[in-house]
Amino acid sequence: MYDYRDKKERLEELLRDAVRQGVCIAFSGGVDSSLLLAAACREQKRSGGTVFGVMFDTFLHTKGDEEAARKVSMECGADFAVLPVNELDNPAILDNPADRCYQCKKYLFARLKEFAEKHECAVVMDGTNADDPKAYRPGLKALSELGILSPLKEAGFTKGDVRRMAEEFGISAAGKPSNSCLATRLPYGERLDAKVLRQIAAGEEYLSELGFGTVRIRLHGPVARIEILPEQFSLFLNLREDIVARLKELGFLYITLDVEGFRSGSMDLGR
Repeated sequence: MYDYRDKKERLEELLRDAVRQGVCIAFSGGVDSSLLLAAACREQKRSGGTVFGVMFDTFLHTKGDEEAARKVSMECGADFAVLPVNELDNPAILDNPADRCYQCKKYLFARLKEFAEKHECAVVMDGTNADDPKAYRPGLKALSELGILSPLKEAGFTKGDVRRMAEEFGISAAGKPSNSCLATRLPYGERLDAKVLRQIAAGEEYLSELGFGTVRIRLHGPVARIEILPEQFSLFLNLREDIVARLKELGFLYITLDVEGFRSGSMDLGR
């Protein structure tokens, strides 16, 4: 097992030749892709080449804070672009199948490869880290099939390693919580509806503004099951009346707090 310094050296090696060929990085503005972008730009300063940070603008992935993403790109010295893609145009994704993540990743990254070719970048990368394959991640198969490189994973970077190096680099996204595809808020097999996805996104944005850094609204028919960190349960209960009022305004009928707290992939239990 590599130690932290070995991992950093390995990451530099993986990026060195790739950056000279021109690199497009799927850039969400989160800590994983921000670190990868910063590390690639450091290699670019040493040996030349091109580095693009490309943010997807889609229905299933909240676009996030474009201004913050531009800030990170500017900090790193990367070119920045926004790529509009509508996954709901793909029938293989619309019915939210169990392999939805595979279908979605294949659809998105095929578009990103087209962008890369247009901008004469030979290499496309994403911010998958070494912890990601430990969970149910069918999308990783699609990345492999398309030839997408995941240098953080290949170098053995865990999520903890990523945050540590991001802090060392002074990246503004170092403490940013992870997010995921909005389709993960619905049970497998439930047809994806743009109106419902916007409703969920608005609810989560509201809760985030109240101070809930990690939050998911999982929808089970008329029941909204809210996942937050257990240490924030008391805050939630103190704000209960305001939260209920706002979420009902958004159209949620029954509102519940999941006492197990946030856990990634909780909808996978029913697949």
